[in-house]
Amino acid sequence: MGKTTKTKLAWQKRQARVRQKVRGTAQRPRLCVYRSLNNIYAQIIDDGAGATLVEASSRSQEIKALPGHKGNVAAAKQVGQTIAQRAKAKGIKQVVFDRNGFLYHGRVRALAEAAREEGLEF
Repeated sequence: MGKTTKTKLAWQKRQARVRQKVRGTAQRPRLCVYRSLNNIYAQIIDDGAGATLVEASSRSQEIKALPGHKGNVAAAKQVGQTIAQRAKAKGIKQVVFDRNGFLYHGRVRALAEAAREEGLEF
């Protein structure tokens, strides 16, 4: 295991603080967002069952086929739309938003707003 930086430790503390307050249930699962430098990922998770119900990322085939960089706001909007469409197909209408220790700004915000526009409530 490598050396853990101050930045990573601070992110892990923020992540734990958010996770204490946000729990997903079967009626209202958790929409968890993770962003890296090059991609963005979203999962809808039922914490009671410990299962991922729906997932989408900028690495999926339909988003990867679109032109442009996959680590930007435009790609995050596509991921938000995709996760909302897949959730509606599974009958999920309401979720709890988990920003996973990231600021609600930029790509995280774009993903959340796109999911809301597609009809996901949180």
